[in-house]
Amino acid sequence: MNTPSHLLSVRDLGMRFGGIQALSKVSFGVAEGSISALIGPNGAGKTTVFNCVTGFYLPSTGSMELRVDGKAQDLGALLASQFFGGSHRIARVGIARTFQNIRLFRDMTVLENLLVAQHHSLNHNLLAGFFRTASYRRAEQAAIDNAIAWLKVVGLRESANRLAGTLPYGHQRRLEIARAMCTHPRLICLDEPAAGLNPRETQELAALIRELRQDYKATVLLIEHDMSLVMGISDHIVVLDQGKVIAAGTPQVVANSPEVIHAYLGVEDKQTDTVVSA
Repeated sequence: MNTPSHLLSVRDLGMRFGGIQALSKVSFGVAEGSISALIGPNGAGKTTVFNCVTGFYLPSTGSMELRVDGKAQDLGALLASQFFGGSHRIARVGIARTFQNIRLFRDMTVLENLLVAQHHSLNHNLLAGFFRTASYRRAEQAAIDNAIAWLKVVGLRESANRLAGTLPYGHQRRLEIARAMCTHPRLICLDEPAAGLNPRETQELAALIRELRQDYKATVLLIEHDMSLVMGISDHIVVLDQGKVIAAGTPQVVANSPEVIHAYLGVEDKQTDTVVSA
């Protein structure tokens, strides 16, 4: 399941909250340059997996590795070494994410939202910032240029000076993706990027995700409930139900899996000829 070609390898991931086992022996790999999806019914554990991979949770058991410059980076060890949480360390090794509930800085401009995301690339020397040294100005201009470039990619260049909170909902979704991409991630995790979008916006989102992979060599892992979107853009799909992997494979394999059909649609009770919810 996990091979050297995988950018991300998750093995036997477990997560317990008190007496609740949210994840149990979850294993999957994300191939470099792929678009992969995590799907499953509500409460299946998808967001818990994301929160582990992106450093918001420290898993109870299992391992997570990201290949960085040809070497495996142990994400669990990176998280365990941080007393106050390690999501910022995970971001620095190359994993960025968006959120199901949009988390923009609503009272900052569109451009400023992207500049904040690049703070790690600026010169943090207090004197350099105070005196605005040549190296500080170069880093600042590079961050601005990078932000403008990504705003062009997502079609928001003309909105650079608008407050993020005033953008239409679909544009806010795009801004979140641009904010994640401007950090040059090895892996971008999209948490329900189509939530709240109309059909036209969803089609545009699908085109954007394909563009990220094709033109910018992005590796994408997404959670999504819109099955037409998932089936249309994914190379590989992992299906969760009640915290466990019940199927994995191409869209065609997953769509025809009895376990997946059971989890989503229920099973027929032969005695009553009714459908029992799974």
